[in-house]
Amino acid sequence: MNAVLVVGATGTTGGRTAAQLTAAGHRVKAASRRGAAVLGAESVAFDWYEPATHAAALEGVDRVYLLPPPGESDPASVMLPFLDRARDAGVRRAVLLSSSAIPAGGPAVGAVHRALPELFPEWAVLRPCWFMQNFTGDHVHARSIREEGVVLSATADGRVGFVDAEDIAAVAVRALTDREAPGTDLVLTGPETLSYDDVAALFAEVAGRSVVHRRVSYEELSARLTEQVPSEFAALLAGLDRAIAEGAEDRVSDTVQRVTGRPPRTFRAHLGDAVRTA
Repeated sequence: MNAVLVVGATGTTGGRTAAQLTAAGHRVKAASRRGAAVLGAESVAFDWYEPATHAAALEGVDRVYLLPPPGESDPASVMLPFLDRARDAGVRRAVLLSSSAIPAGGPAVGAVHRALPELFPEWAVLRPCWFMQNFTGDHVHARSIREEGVVLSATADGRVGFVDAEDIAAVAVRALTDREAPGTDLVLTGPETLSYDDVAALFAEVAGRSVVHRRVSYEELSARLTEQVPSEFAALLAGLDRAIAEGAEDRVSDTVQRVTGRPPRTFRAHLGDAVRTA
């Protein structure tokens, strides 16, 4: 049985996808820059920017889960040469993590999305909404909440169908292992839409701590982000917040239920689990 290569196996969705695959009895190669420790998986070193690491990662693999290089404003220039190599090495199915905010041919990973059907006979693109883990994991929002009791955004009153990364991973597993690949993109959301004010209120109700949603403008957010990432990428990220404010993410999909057979988790349930395990 050939293995599934999970690129970005230390990431929020990659680690969960690798863990769920191994728990289901699949052979997994868990790839990251230093190798990823996932119970039951083979750890392999992989760096998008180091082609010398690619051959060993692809050996014995016929399916790949693709997490784009973090912070890269032009991921196609980095990913497409690897995907050509993966196809030539015998990979037949690829599942790409993108975003609900980025369609095929859109900015950043949208170019990879557009190219994927021409590269592999079996494919899927996961387009999740914003992660619930952004508020409870290692994201800038989560750190700001823990350290200052503040979540900062340019989303105004915009609503988002926040989705649990465990649900994203569950869909990824099905897309990687079902007899037939989806052959399309899948928009993934939770069961409801929430504003950032709603999220702050849930922290008070469920976690018993005061959290304030501090509203800033697109320009202010872009300037703040430029201190952390290249200006082009900062503008892209700030633009995503502005799109939320304009209603772009005020939607829910039935994808998690339809693909996995169970409903997506609510933010309240996710937050309750995070509080219990903290």
